[in-house]
Amino acid sequence: MKIALFALLGLVFGAIGGAALGIGAGLAWIEIFKTTDFEGYSGMLVFFSFMPAGAMIGSLGGAAWFGVMAARDDEIAVETESAAGQERR
Repeated sequence: MKIALFALLGLVFGAIGGAALGIGAGLAWIEIFKTTDFEGYSGMLVFFSFMPAGAMIGSLGGAAWFGVMAARDDEIAVETESAAGQERR
């Protein structure tokens, strides 16, 4: 249950961070490639393509990263407890 909770937490944090990075990448794209601003085209490009793409990639990456970290933490805790029990004997 702990792994699933951390995966959901990573999904949320990853989506927020990915969206922010997507906005940054979109703004960089506009500046580098001199995208036109006619009728708000550059703003729509950033907020309708870069931001959602960044949020999707970030949420998947964050969920996987937090899930793997939670799973490894669980394995390490079990190994540490068994090693501590063997030293006492």
